[in-house]
Amino acid sequence: MAARIDHTQSYYAATRHDVTDRAALMGNIQADVCILGAGFTGISSALHLAEAGYHVVVLEAARMGFGASGRNGGQLVNSYSRDIDVIEQRYGSDTANILGSMAFEGAHIIRSRIKQYNIDCDYKPGGIFAAFNDQQMQALETQKTLWERNGNHNLELLDKTAIRTQINSQAYAGGLLDLAGGHVHPLNLLLGQAKALEALGGQVFEDSKVIQIKRDQRPVISTAQGSITAKTLLIAGNAYLGDLVPELASKTMPCGTQIVCTEQLDEALASSLIPNDYCVEDCNYKLDYYRLTGDNRLLFGGGVTYGGGDPHSIERFLRPNLEKVFPQLQGIPLEFKWGGDFLLTMSRLPQFGQLTDQIFYAQGYSGHGVTTTHLAGKLIAEAIKGQSHGFDAFASLKHYPFPGGQMFRVPYTALGAFYYGLRDKLGI
Repeated sequence: MAARIDHTQSYYAATRHDVTDRAALMGNIQADVCILGAGFTGISSALHLAEAGYHVVVLEAARMGFGASGRNGGQLVNSYSRDIDVIEQRYGSDTANILGSMAFEGAHIIRSRIKQYNIDCDYKPGGIFAAFNDQQMQALETQKTLWERNGNHNLELLDKTAIRTQINSQAYAGGLLDLAGGHVHPLNLLLGQAKALEALGGQVFEDSKVIQIKRDQRPVISTAQGSITAKTLLIAGNAYLGDLVPELASKTMPCGTQIVCTEQLDEALASSLIPNDYCVEDCNYKLDYYRLTGDNRLLFGGGVTYGGGDPHSIERFLRPNLEKVFPQLQGIPLEFKWGGDFLLTMSRLPQFGQLTDQIFYAQGYSGHGVTTTHLAGKLIAEAIKGQSHGFDAFASLKHYPFPGGQMFRVPYTALGAFYYGLRDKLGI
């Protein structure tokens, strides 16, 4: 048997509540629904389906939350990586209205799961979009109007004076506070939902990499030591799917993002940094994001490595930005440093669809995965039950390959990112 693949050495893995290893799939079993991938998409879908009485089996190649779901910034950022105005320009008002009506549902689902299943995941409400200049503030004013039109009335614009009462930094010209956002320990959120799934009769197998999918009337999903015959298959491997399903890899690109986490801070120092314990992301194209953890550490992430993977030194990559925002933390020891991949699409919108009548997929959240995956779980479960209105709205979005195909997608995208990064620096 191959060696077990453990979690990356992150703050989340070190502080997870459930350290149980699930067994690998052995032998041949039947299921109503088989799900490939035990991240947020897979576990959220599985829990919705188990609540409806389906027998669900989830296959994970490594550990639950091994990918982006267990490594991300933990921020409940509403809407999508492209906002409703862009969706309307590209796809029309009907599609924009449907997606807009669901833009804030993912965070609501997370909060309801936490309450319903008593999940201890350090949930805190509220998030801030921080602007460096007047142009970014104008964009936030437009965003506020747009979001209010689509039902989010928990928003407050912050001028230069107001934002300094929320973030103890001289870096920002203002911001937008979204009280419908928030932050969590993402791995504990995932594991808490998995525990609820198992209590309802769902099964999760780890160390069970899928090596073959037979696209029959009843799909057969094979691992090295077993197989599942299911009525329905959901493919939810996202950035860690590899080339198992070539048509899903052709229009996406793995991208890396990195995070550092300080040593535990004195409570007074921690509360002085972000007094109301909101999470923060800035408005740059290549943005930084940060928040306090439940045990008073500053967790700070940012950057993008196109094609996936990490820079040679994550600390050298991120420390300058951390200290630029909070010079009072200059030289602070960084106890954890890790990276992970998310999946980028050309449109920056997620890809939902079906390969056959029995095989569904969802992937490519492009950096907005925490909330959108939970919405995806609900919509996928509805579609499998025959109520596909919301799922079909996402599935109708057209997606295109990156220019130059897989060989040139990294340099072309990196060139575009350099251009926007230069605009960030020049404040234009």
